[in-house]
Amino acid sequence: MPGLVSVKTPPDAPPPRITVPEPRPEPPTTPVPRPKPPSPSPSSRSKATPSPTQSRNKKPPPDFTDASLDNPDLGPFLLKLARDTIASGEGPSKALDYAIRASKSFERCAAAEAEPSLDYAMSLHVLAAIYCSLGKFEEAVPALEKAISVPDVTRGADHALAKFSGYMQLGDTCSMLGQVDRSIGCYEEGLKIQIEALGETDPRVGETCRYLAEAHVQAMQFDKAEELCKKTLEIHRAHSEPASLEESADRRLMALICEAKGDYEAALEHLVLASMAMIANGQDNEVAAIDVSIGNIYLSLCRFDEAVFSYQKALTVFKSSKGDNHPSVASVFVRLADLYHRTGKLRESKSYCENALRIYARPVPGTTAEEIAGGLTEISAIYESVDEPEEALKLLQRAMKLLEDKPGQQSTIAGIEARMGVMFYMVGRYEEARSSFESAIAKLRASGERKSAFFRSCVEPDGIGLCPVVQDRRGC
Repeated sequence: MPGLVSVKTPPDAPPPRITVPEPRPEPPTTPVPRPKPPSPSPSSRSKATPSPTQSRNKKPPPDFTDASLDNPDLGPFLLKLARDTIASGEGPSKALDYAIRASKSFERCAAAEAEPSLDYAMSLHVLAAIYCSLGKFEEAVPALEKAISVPDVTRGADHALAKFSGYMQLGDTCSMLGQVDRSIGCYEEGLKIQIEALGETDPRVGETCRYLAEAHVQAMQFDKAEELCKKTLEIHRAHSEPASLEESADRRLMALICEAKGDYEAALEHLVLASMAMIANGQDNEVAAIDVSIGNIYLSLCRFDEAVFSYQKALTVFKSSKGDNHPSVASVFVRLADLYHRTGKLRESKSYCENALRIYARPVPGTTAEEIAGGLTEISAIYESVDEPEEALKLLQRAMKLLEDKPGQQSTIAGIEARMGVMFYMVGRYEEARSSFESAIAKLRASGERKSAFFRSCVEPDGIGLCPVVQDRRGC
């Protein structure tokens, strides 16, 4: 999430305001000696009953009554406890209790002063962050909505920053819940506040514009994304050196937008300029990643030899820098498999699919479930096109299982289920097809995507969706 500072904050930039503040000085206390571990004993009774020495030396948890919450020093102290609890590894549940009490303390003190309290807003940001770390995104939303209502932007930059941060954090939380439209609305409100506080040409505004453009790309709103990305490019060209890393990132996003709109020549131009910038900055792995994107454009233009050359360049760099079993290597294998499938070289295509599957079967540490699921989904499309639906279904089921416990993946899972529904329908497994479509539709409705073209394709009779399955079962 960007702050009033940029998404990629420079090293010398001040820290975001939503971090937990440093504690106030406390009077020194006598250190409590750490009790020695009990000696091993064969008696089960001695294991179950703690020794009197341990009971006397164990520090009881702090007890804060409702009356003590009126103390203005208590809120910062409780936030310190929340931070220390997380740092000690005791788990976020206890930290959540401290954060709730801290926000209540700040709320009481703010009510007594009858003034909007930035400390209160900040405590709600921290509370929402802990809720999100526990996977309780629904409970984080009310806290952030309250945090947004506290600051008064007419009181200066600090209040604007707090309100901006609240909108961006709420947008991220809604995105994790799959509420794409609401998420984008929050980002847009945050951008308006940032522009009013900093002006339209500030570099930090450019970073937020790119962040919002990425959200529009995820929502497949490419015209709005292109408009924002052009604005980002203009801002960075005005404030950065030629061939800067910021401009390269903007051009890669613009290339993705142009590719999605079918303007492959423009996409290729942006990628070549981005690659030149990365070469100038010595970013070999980023150059390789751009080579993969260039290969994709060449593939779309049916310039197959140039596509193979780009993919092989990237493959060489990834193998030498990351190892033969890195998911980046597997992703290039998948692209080569798709290329050879399109050119009718099915043996080579299947060989590359198997190489990628071997890497995904034993992922290296640090590989995300999203990376593996995306690769499995792409490979399943190749198996489906060569008339191996059962193998394709197995891969999709593996991909869905990897994502089912991941927050923010509802729409992705719905897409996988819809594809599975199509394949079940094509092989005559109508009950399973119906179940898959219904599950996909339920997820799309829950995430607020009823207006999307994907949702309509699942429910309208003229598309391959739930209605054809129902009609076929009724003999229509």
